[in-house]
Amino acid sequence: MAFQIINSIISWFLKKRKHQMELFLKYPNDVQEELLFRLLRTARNTEYGKENDFSSIKTYKDFTDKVSIQKYESFEPLIERCRKGEQNIFWPTPIKWFAKSSGTTNAKSKFIPVSDEALEYCHMKAGKDMLCLYINNNPETQLFTGKGLKLGGSSEVYKDNNSYFGDLSAIITENLPFWADFSSAPSQEVALMSEWETKMEAIIDETINEDITSLVGVPSWMLVLLHRVLERTGKNNILEVWPNLEVYFHGGVNFNPYREQYKKIIPKADFQYYETYNASEGFFAIQDRNGSKELLLMLDYGIFYEFIPMSEYRGENSNAIPLSKVKKGIDYALIITTNGGLWRYMIGDTIRFTSLDPYRIKITGRTRHYINVFGEELNIENVEDALNLTCEKTDSIIKEYTVGPIFMEGKNNGGHEWIIEFAKVPESINYFTEILDNSLKAINSDYEAKRYNNMTLALPKIHIAKEGLFYEWLKKKGKLGGQHKVPRLSNKRDFVEELLKL
Repeated sequence: MAFQIINSIISWFLKKRKHQMELFLKYPNDVQEELLFRLLRTARNTEYGKENDFSSIKTYKDFTDKVSIQKYESFEPLIERCRKGEQNIFWPTPIKWFAKSSGTTNAKSKFIPVSDEALEYCHMKAGKDMLCLYINNNPETQLFTGKGLKLGGSSEVYKDNNSYFGDLSAIITENLPFWADFSSAPSQEVALMSEWETKMEAIIDETINEDITSLVGVPSWMLVLLHRVLERTGKNNILEVWPNLEVYFHGGVNFNPYREQYKKIIPKADFQYYETYNASEGFFAIQDRNGSKELLLMLDYGIFYEFIPMSEYRGENSNAIPLSKVKKGIDYALIITTNGGLWRYMIGDTIRFTSLDPYRIKITGRTRHYINVFGEELNIENVEDALNLTCEKTDSIIKEYTVGPIFMEGKNNGGHEWIIEFAKVPESINYFTEILDNSLKAINSDYEAKRYNNMTLALPKIHIAKEGLFYEWLKKKGKLGGQHKVPRLSNKRDFVEELLKL
């Protein structure tokens, strides 16, 4: 009875936020414009604000004329000074938290500044909004009669020069209120453990006898945890361990390759999957409807958005447009200005608008994650869609994969080399290859043109990876858990070569 009352009270409290969302849903462009000038006013007396003459900026055009688009590398010297203790460089309030982000293609770590404002009004606020939207869509939820299992990064928070750095999830865990432990698992002590495999076992120890009602985490790593739970308990599916499980909040990687595997181990017809779109730099969008594959762009988190049409993309020399100018069905590179002190920052993601009232988006890939060695312009969305079609036609299931180029040599054509770890191997890999090739041709006309008569691209070359290959590879690189991801597409052969040697 007590749990039911708690569930009702928390649900009522979270539902109230929906009314506040109505403002940016009704006046999205006004909210964004007002936000931009508030950020500029706030930071006008910082070193960066003075250098770029923030005080004189009166229009969006002034902003684009005076403030350049930038990648992490061009902003890094300022961040490094801040990490060493200097303040009021690009944001006026003291910044002591830095989210360490290694990404997938660059071994060098990035340190993203996380101000108190970004922590509270973006990351923390988004966590509440995620629950708010789910509860409003599912009024009979019993979410808070049990606990939420959160699988975060594998790094603890480290101190350096009076500043702190670690995975964003670790920073958030460090700043959660004391009562958060009552509604979530594992405990803070376990959540901040740095050694991934030890941490996995500790999480299982703490949760197998709890009433887990929700899951939160990156699909690839959550799947590893769930399979280990089944191995430990000897159960056939997760519902036999946690019968009241009702929703999985996921983000970080494309969910499509994992969807069938989740349906198999969580065999519940009305089980809900809710996608989120967040990064170390900010929290951007949340699925706002049951069963939807679109995400609502959140416009009041202290983030001003700009967009570069990918057809006109020239890196930092590109021309961006504000939210009011976007169109549906076009791929855009995302540019953000934040209450963490990032100004016109290229996050490296590409998105596409599926709705303009309200503004809903679909994540389509990365500006760097594509293969275009031969003019084929193959992006992650093309690949994921082709793989889904191929798996359906060949009755197979993919766990992980990566793709790299085969470069032309002498009279030999170029091509694409795939390494795929299957959860369910197709009966014929030759048939799988043929279907995949045809699916890519149907989806991408540039790929089709390069494949014509094998003139430029040969038939894809596919290797069936041994079980656990990608896990072994990530472990060897010290990238187990949390935000670390298997790189999907690359214009280089580095990843393919490393995997083939294991």
